[in-house]
Parts: sequence; C-alpha cells; structure tokens
Amino acid sequence: MLGRDLVRAGARAGHELVGLSRAEMDITDAAAVKGAFERLRPDAAVNCAAWTDVDGAERAQDQAHAVNGDGAGNVARAAAAAGVPCVHVSTDYVFSGVAPRDRAGNVRPYVESDAPAPRSVYGRSKLAGEQEVLAASPRHAVVRSSWLFGTDGANFVETMLRLAEEGAGRQGSAGTGGGGPRRGGTSARSAPAGPAASVRVVSDQIGSPTWTGHLAPALIGALERELAGLVHLAGSGHVSWNAFAKEIFRQAAIDCVVEAITSAEMARPAPRPAWSALESEREDSEPLPDWRDGLAGYLAARLR
Repeated sequence: MLGRDLVRAGARAGHELVGLSRAEMDITDAAAVKGAFERLRPDAAVNCAAWTDVDGAERAQDQAHAVNGDGAGNVARAAAAAGVPCVHVSTDYVFSGVAPRDRAGNVRPYVESDAPAPRSVYGRSKLAGEQEVLAASPRHAVVRSSWLFGTDGANFVETMLRLAEEGAGRQGSAGTGGGGPRRGGTSARSAPAGPAASVRVVSDQIGSPTWTGHLAPALIGALERELAGLVHLAGSGHVSWNAFAKEIFRQAAIDCVVEAITSAEMARPAPRPAWSALESEREDSEPLPDWRDGLAGYLAARLR
C-alpha cells in the first residue's frame, strides 16, 4: 500500500525508485538484503516492509520480531554499509496509549521526545526495529506514522465502504485500521427497517488517520532534506475510529448508521492504544495535511 504510493511519488519528484517484493528481497534474510544493495547500488533506501497483523503477532512473536525488529536492522545495516541513508517507517503503537499532557494539563499528541512504552508484541517488535535502525547510522531516519489508508491495500476506509455496500442483509465483523488489516475494531450487523446499513465502531480509540498519498511524498522529502533521527509524520489532527467512520460516510455520501462500542466490547488478542495521536516537535519537519483532506484525496483516487 505505502510502497506503491512511494514509487509513484518518487517518479513525480524525478527519482527512479525500485520497489522490491518479499520474493525479490526478504528482509529477514541478511545475505539477501546485502546482495540487493550490492546489485542495485541505490542512493537511498526506504523500508516499508513490516509485519502488520497486530493480533497475529501475539501468537507469532518470533516471526513478528524477525520482520519488524531484525529485518529492519538488516536493511539499516546494509544501507549503512553501502554509505546511503535509510528511512524506516514505524508506528504509533510504540506508545502506551496513555495520553500525554501539556503544562496546563491538557491532552496533547505524542511527540518524538515522549518515551515509548508499547503494550503489544507488534508495538514491541516495531520499537526494536526503531532501535536497530537508529543504531546502524546517524544518517538514518525513523518515521512514525499511524492509521494508514491507501488505494493499494486493505484499510479501514475500504472496510467501512464495503460494509456499507453489503448493507443490512448480512452480519459479520472485521478488524481494520492504519498500517495493516487488523488495527482498529468494527463490526457490521443487521440494521433496523429502512435502507441504511449499520456498523458498530469503537469510540474510545483516538489517533491520526494518514493517507499514504500524503505520507509517500513526505518520505521522499525527508530523504531529499536529509532528515535523520526520529520524526512523526501523520495526518494532522486526531479523531476516534467511530468519528472517522462517520466522516467517511459523510464524504462518500453514503447513508450508514455508525453506532458506538467500546474496546472492551470489541475484544482483540492484542491491546490497542486508547490514545495515539501523533505530532512532530521538530522544526525541520513539515506537517502533513489534515486527515480529512487525506480522506478526500483517497476517495478521489480510488475512483480513478
């Protein structure tokens, strides 16, 4: 999802990007990664590969760490050995979900200097990857983003639109969200009499939805400006999954009732952060557009 938008964004910016599938370069294979860098001799690298099955990571800890931790390190070390910078994409799940507060006591987004405290295997594996990347070279950057949605992969927006299309005649459930297919919590159920579909979406998880169509060019820009270290790049603002669903249907002009449920009602094997809004405190970081603008861009792109 992100990788394909990255290739397109790079081409628009005048760069030649080579997108490698898992079959072409398995990042858990250090020798294969090293060989790819020696063969392609790139000027820079962006690692979009990740284990994104949050619940599956609880059952497959070794595999998740092999990709998100060791695999990230393999790419970062190969880039360092080749003398080129690497941008690694990470996640809001490295934080605990307890909302930080400013000096006035008001809730604020997480910034780069906030201490990570992941609660899930997925979050811990991603934090391990961050540490591997930053240790490999001072030129490398770790970009934390959140709640990704794009035209080339499973995501929360597409799931909402699908459930609305299925309408009142079916029952089912689906966990979706930014960065992978199982990040938030939703369910579909029969609606009352009338044409409107009905979905139930958690209202007690709040974050920053991010369109990959905005994130991808920002990653290219980070390389062009030689950003290094930790940086947060996510859709500006924050919203609950429930309110996000309502905005999806509003912008798509779809009649669908969005009911509120709690995370406890939508129990998942892996805990989700109740609060994971992201913002950058870095003066050299350019914020992404508002998440609502990203949604509008996505809805337009999926019709092309």
